[in-house]
Amino acid sequence: MPSDSHLLVEGPDDEHVIMALCAQHGLSRNFEIRAVGGLEKLLAGVPIWLKMAGIRALGIVVDADLDLDRRWQAVCGRLETAGYSGLPPQPDADGLVLSPPHRPRVGVWLMPDNRLPGTLEHFVAHLIPHDDPLAHKVEEFLDELEMAGLNRYKADDRAKAFIHTWLALQERPGRPMGQAITAHTLSHNDPLANRFVGWLSRLFR
Repeated sequence: MPSDSHLLVEGPDDEHVIMALCAQHGLSRNFEIRAVGGLEKLLAGVPIWLKMAGIRALGIVVDADLDLDRRWQAVCGRLETAGYSGLPPQPDADGLVLSPPHRPRVGVWLMPDNRLPGTLEHFVAHLIPHDDPLAHKVEEFLDELEMAGLNRYKADDRAKAFIHTWLALQERPGRPMGQAITAHTLSHNDPLANRFVGWLSRLFR
């Protein structure tokens, strides 16, 4: 039976990380995750999804990237196009959930934490155990590469370089982020992960 609740995400990395977190927290998957292939496709599809017959709840997960306020306004603009009003000027730290009468419930989470610029990789970096000495070494390594001009990644992609370098140095090198959560290489009980799973629970209750 088709689901009446959907979570829109930008790509497969988001999908696999969220699936792993749900499984580790024992969260009932009463919603379908839709990796739509990028930010523009996701935003363009929001009004369409919200006007579909039978939709009960719709979640939106996007990267804040370099400008959280701009990304928030872009998402709010799509929700207003779909007839939603009274949106807050800034995202809620625990994730937005709106439950207007006679409309689908809608939720928004801006990666990493609804407060800072960043991406999924910044979120996942929070799941590294806080006493892990390797994380500091990886930061030093990237600093040295950048000072020598040897990095081939753009400055905006440093978080990706960091998390994938860290994962490449584990007992099972190069596990994808979602698999690393399942294998407990990354923690699923970090406060930020708990906040995110709490948002999913409120949205898809």
